Formats: sequence, C-alpha cells, structure tokens
Amino acid sequence: MAGVDEAGRGPLAGPVVAAAVILEAGTRIKGVDDSKRLTPEQRKELDGVIRTRAVSIGVGIMDSRTIDRVNILEATRRAMRLALGALGQEPELVLTDFVFLDGLPCPQRNLVDGDQRSATVAAASIIAKVARDGIMKEADREYPQYGFGQHKGYATPEHRAALMAHGPCPLHRRSFAGVSQPDLFPELFSIPVNEV
Repeated sequence: MAGVDEAGRGPLAGPVVAAAVILEAGTRIKGVDDSKRLTPEQRKELDGVIRTRAVSIGVGIMDSRTIDRVNILEATRRAMRLALGALGQEPELVLTDFVFLDGLPCPQRNLVDGDQRSATVAAASIIAKVARDGIMKEADREYPQYGFGQHKGYATPEHRAALMAHGPCPLHRRSFAGVSQPDLFPELFSIPVNEV
C-alpha cells in the first residue's frame, strides 16, 4: 500500500512536490501526522525516520511553468504519478488525500483528510513538505528579495509586499491571481507566516 500526498498547491511561487511512501504493514512511527500540524523541526526529524523505515519512497516535482501551463490540480496529479513511478516497487493499493489519479494499474482510495487518517499518507505529506521547503530555501539564495526561506512562497503579507516592490521572478506562478494582481483583495491572498 502506498500513501501519496503533496506540498505546495496553494503558494504563489515554487513547485508542487508530491511524495509516495510504502511502509511495512503494521509499521507505526511515533509522531507521524499531517505535515501541517507539525513544526519544521518535527517534520525534519520525522523525515529522517520515515526514510530509514520505509520500504520505498518516491518524489515527484512539477515546476511553476508547468503549473501555469496545465493548472495546479493537473500539475499535482502529474507530480503524484511521478512519485508513484519513482517507487522501487509497484503498490497493490494507492491511498491519496482526496485526489483522484486516473490510469493507475492498481486500485486507489481517495480519503477525505487522508493525511490525518492514514499513516502512509501522513508520511508522504511529511516527505513532500520537507523536500519542498528545501527547494524554497535554495530559491531564497537565488532570489533573496522575496524571502522564500521564511514563507516558502505562500501568500504572506511580506511576500505580497515583495511582489509589489519587485514584480514576479521566474519561480512565481503567473496564472495565480495573487501574482498577477498582488494588491487585489489582500485579505484573500494573505496568510500568517506561522501557518506556512
């Protein structure tokens, strides 16, 4: 059984990253939960534990240009298929956090709040989030004026202010309203930095 989840559907910049994780039946890893409910330190520690104990892990990445070309949902599905394809073995069942993937060679279950109901989906959410955060920290070195290391591309007030001051960089998703019109309806496009 493979759990699949993504990180980065909502940000204004950067890739969407998906992970697929296969755990041995009955494996319990203390602390594994939906990545959004964990601190960055907890995610980093659990990422190492999951990588040690998983039967197989696959990661798939779709960049901002692909997101703009095919839309975020389709880019998410493509990243998930890449993650499944990167596994060392073919799963007999795929569990997702409520994203349907057509054309899979095995059955799938699309769980509402899958990252809270399935240990493998939660593990995948952690792997995806840690991988994406690493990408955005690297992006921060290339484009320091945007503060990607802090907000990871999400629509925080600081990010929106940087967008208004500097305009978008190549990592920004130009099809997203918060990028094309960063001063439009600020309450719709801003989230507190502690929720990133």
